[in-house]
Amino acid sequence: MVNPMKIMELKGLWDKFTLNHPKFPMFLKAVSTNGIHEGTIIDITIQEPDGEKIQSNLKISASDMELFDRLKQISSEMQ
Repeated sequence: MVNPMKIMELKGLWDKFTLNHPKFPMFLKAVSTNGIHEGTIIDITIQEPDGEKIQSNLKISASDMELFDRLKQISSEMQ
């Protein structure tokens, strides 16, 4: 069972994060509007302060969809 206090702590940290990065929640909302479907490719690039980049991508499989569905459910419960 999930500890409600940990959820509240996570919510507070998320609220701070969204204040610092207001465009990110808009990005997530756009993604959720279109949805993530089997075959969707997620491409991630991290750039270190010294300019070094680390990049990866993944193609969503049918079995991955359970995770995305659960994350969507948890997100809606936190609002």
